[in-house]
Amino acid sequence: GYNPDNLVSVDINENNVTLAIFKNRTLEEFVRIETKLGKIVIAYSERRKRIEKGKSTKTRSVRKALRKLKERKRKLDIIYKVARVIENVARMYNARVVVGDVYVNKDDILEKVVDDKLRHRIHQWSVSKLVGVLSQKPLYVECVPEEGSSNRDPFRKRRKLMYASAVIRFVKVSGGFRRRVKVEKATLRTARLSNGWILDRDMVGSLNIGLKALNSDGSPMALGSTEPHEVRAKLVNPYRGLTQTTELKILGIFKGTVV
Repeated sequence: GYNPDNLVSVDINENNVTLAIFKNRTLEEFVRIETKLGKIVIAYSERRKRIEKGKSTKTRSVRKALRKLKERKRKLDIIYKVARVIENVARMYNARVVVGDVYVNKDDILEKVVDDKLRHRIHQWSVSKLVGVLSQKPLYVECVPEEGSSNRDPFRKRRKLMYASAVIRFVKVSGGFRRRVKVEKATLRTARLSNGWILDRDMVGSLNIGLKALNSDGSPMALGSTEPHEVRAKLVNPYRGLTQTTELKILGIFKGTVV
């Protein structure tokens, strides 16, 4: 069973999957899973072009070279790892899982995409596959329309948000005895909400998806305090899970965690 007042809402994007976690109908924290899947898809696309250039795909050498790329295997590996993180979070909170349905008004979304490479990423990222993997787990999974979820202020629905780009850098520590320290960066698109919060676009998307699911039964719910560090955000590497965290402050509003 699960607590219907606890919810993990999932917003799937080109290079990350962002979760908004609600406990007792109150926003508890965000988790952003860095998949980099869009970048991987583009890299494989460029490699395929080089392999196929001036040759037929029916050629034995071309088919063999394409098989060695193992693109599908790598993408599925990422999807399964993302599903495992979502499962762990849902179990931790005894929550149901709600996924933003990317296929609602998908044509409208694609019309706004000028970059052909970005269009390719959207087609390649299989929402249905992730939902299928989650559905095989002992979880309650449902889909809700994600139309306008990233563009509207959660506190004032008629207010359209304007985003600005920002980059945060964080230290990633890996290895055992021989520890390796690497500085990585995450690109954010941030906007100030009507209540004073500063949120990334993908966080806004997951938050609005969760609100749609929670408000569907007409019951009241809360978004928690707007005091600094009241709501936490976590940046997660799907290959590392939710362990070995390092504290990070994000945008001066939230206390974040990097894995």
